Amino acid sequence: MSKWLLATMALSLPALAHAGGPRGNHAEQVHDRQELRQDARESRDDHQDLRQVESLLARYDSARGRGARRDILQVEQELRGYVNAELNESHRELAQDKQEARSSAREVRHDGYRSDDRKDHRDDVRDVRQESRALQQTRSIAQELNGLYGRLDSGSITRKRMLIADLVQLARAETAQNRQEMREDRREAREDKGWH
Repeated sequence: MSKWLLATMALSLPALAHAGGPRGNHAEQVHDRQELRQDARESRDDHQDLRQVESLLARYDSARGRGARRDILQVEQELRGYVNAELNESHRELAQDKQEARSSAREVRHDGYRSDDRKDHRDDVRDVRQESRALQQTRSIAQELNGLYGRLDSGSITRKRMLIADLVQLARAETAQNRQEMREDRREAREDKGWH
């Protein structure tokens, strides 16, 4: 073999070793775009959820301050719908997070030498833990609320108010978590395009 051919092959090996070259793997780029679209949808949903539960808390406080029992019961009815929707959404998001963690675990097994794959997997596992914790907290609030709905004594009204405030805090945390997820997914998309 000529020295020129050997030199060309030697220079080509590192490029061949990096799957997909500098443009990255097309399938990963498609997946990244899907995740970014999903992040945008979840961000809109999270902001809407936060506005909704903040409104419920403000209306509950107003009705409570006026002693408007019928208005309190109306807010409770809407609260029940909100909590049920949140539980359903949390189940769905937890299933998606688990799927992403399984997918990133496969990438680590396949490309174990890539530190960005390991970091992505750690992020995905953390997301599963956070979503699981949020689901458990929402379930706990829902169970306690179920025992309080319709009760209009002072202690029950005060406790329901505290639980609604807890739901506001959970919605704020979910919004912040989604912003972090969007940053991570944008970073991953840049890495997959070879922008390091």
